[in-house]
Parts: sequence; C-alpha cells; structure tokens
Amino acid sequence: MNPAKREQIFARWKAANPEPRTELAYNSPFELLISVLLSAQATDVSVNNATKRLYAEADTAEKMLALGEKRVRHHIRTIGLFNTKAKNVIKTCQILHERHGGEVPAEREALEALPGVGRKTANVVLNTAFRQIAMAVDTHIFRVSNRTALAPGKDVVEVEQKLLKFVPQEYLLDAHHWLILHGRYVCVARTPKCPECQISDLCEFRQKTQFGQKAKGAKKASSSKNAKAAGKASTSKKSGTSKKGNAAKKPSSSKRAGSVSNKVRKKAKFS
Repeated sequence: MNPAKREQIFARWKAANPEPRTELAYNSPFELLISVLLSAQATDVSVNNATKRLYAEADTAEKMLALGEKRVRHHIRTIGLFNTKAKNVIKTCQILHERHGGEVPAEREALEALPGVGRKTANVVLNTAFRQIAMAVDTHIFRVSNRTALAPGKDVVEVEQKLLKFVPQEYLLDAHHWLILHGRYVCVARTPKCPECQISDLCEFRQKTQFGQKAKGAKKASSSKNAKAAGKASTSKKSGTSKKGNAAKKPSSSKRAGSVSNKVRKKAKFS
C-alpha cells in the first residue's frame, strides 16, 4: 500500500471520529492498568461490568491490597481466567506499592516487570494513560493491518513495527484506537462489512463482500459443515437399511423351533 492511501485512510477515520477512546471504563492510570490486565481473553463489556463493582471498593493499589485476593476474585469471577488474574492483580499492586509509591510507572520496562503485564498491555497503558506513541497490536489490529495491506506482518511484533513506521506522524498517537474500533465493528473476522466500510475503495483486500454476501472463507466453512452433516445423515440411513435387510434374511425363532420339531416327529415315525 502506498503512503497516499494510508494518509487517506487515517484522514477518513479522524474525520468520522476525531477523538477515539478505549471502550474500557476507567478514571485513573491505575484503573486502566487493572482493566487492561483483566481484558485478556475477555470482552471490554464483561470487564467493565466486573470493575464497576471492584473499583467502587478499591480504586488504588493500597485499597486493592487491603481488599485481598479473595474479594478481588469474587468481583471478577465472571471474567475468564479469573483465578490467575486475581493473583496477578494482587501481585501487581504489591509491586506498585513497594517500588513505585502506589503509582503506575510511565516506562515500558517497569510496566512489563509487573505480573500479567506483557508488551500489549504496556503499550495500551503508555498510549492511553500517558499519551505516548505506542502501538498495542491485538487480534483486531493484526487482522486489519494484514487484510487491508496497511501494515502486513507475520506476527504482532512485525505488525507493530510496520505500523509505527508507515502510519503518518499526525495520526500515530490515536492510530491504535481507530484500528481496533475498525476491526471490532467493521472489518470483523468472519464476514467483513465491506459495503458499510468507509475505506473500502482504499483497502486492498481482494475478496470484498457485497450486500447480503458472506466472505469467501465463511462460505467455505458453511459448505464444509453442511457436507459433513449430509455425510452423517447418509451413513445413518445406510446403516438403518442394512439392519433392516439383515433382519429380513434371518428366520424368526418360532420358524426355527417349528423346523426342529418336525424333524423330531419324522425321526420318531420311522424308528
């Protein structure tokens, strides 16, 4: 993809959404850090529902430590991997309290040293809480970057590096939010909403969908599923026919008994 296309893509996204924001609910860098930590393999909605109650009781590292792992686990029990996440929350709060005065550090190295915090989480906190240029690549951004040819790469690190290199400087600070929202609501995984896409004419995806049409991959998956179902039905039908045929061939027990009885009577007659 050429620079002119990239420029137009981000210009359109900015015009439609001048101040993009994360969909995680938070009121401080600490709350954002905990919410992002909890969001692994969970939706933003499920995290927000859990943290609404959690932050009402504990909105600082010190209060979270006082609350304890058991109560944290209770509040986040509706989120996937809640046992492990509860432990990481408490361990993270302990380090924040002991090494950073209860504050969230604004340095990547310090963030990634926290339990449960990897490169993606650190990038989200740096970009969203501290307004630093950082590119957190999740499954949505990875898909959009490759599908559109905006910044194709084999893994998240390569995509991250290419986005930092190719996204025009004036859009770089908010690029993460535009990309993730586009992937979450328009350029979705199974059936991208190409007819509704505001950058469809700039996107280099070759298998664009039309109104009422499924993406090529989704259609194949559906056909494969139907073929398997038809195969099972056919096998079941053949099996039933075979059983009926075998039943027809076997003489009934009463007929066999009658035949044996006749032989006995004949033998007695001639003896």
